[in-house]
Amino acid sequence: QVHLVESGGGLVQPGGSLRLSCAASGRAFGGGAMGWFRQAPGKERDFVAAITWRGGNRYYGDSVKGRFTVSRDVAKNTVSLQMNSLKPEDTAVYYCAAKTAYGGPYYPSGGYDYWGQGTQVTVSS
Repeated sequence: QVHLVESGGGLVQPGGSLRLSCAASGRAFGGGAMGWFRQAPGKERDFVAAITWRGGNRYYGDSVKGRFTVSRDVAKNTVSLQMNSLKPEDTAVYYCAAKTAYGGPYYPSGGYDYWGQGTQVTVSS
């Protein structure tokens, strides 16, 4: 069992930056990957980014590529999402997720076994 807690959400102006963090409780994760998803009101939950735990390989959704960076700290059992050049369309609840199985694909939400509670990110003037 993996317990995930997100933090770092808030209100930011367009063009601004925000950094989200996700902490996994208890034992070291040691699974396949940690990912970030987001869901805006009335929309589907979309893939944002993921990072494999062993190799640190990064994957990004098309809408955030070049603006967001996902990273991990294996020793601290944490994963972060650095969000730059934020746009109003980035407004959503952001969820941290853990994929225990090794290997891809990494974009389907159904491949992840554990989820955090979500943190609100609002990009507005």
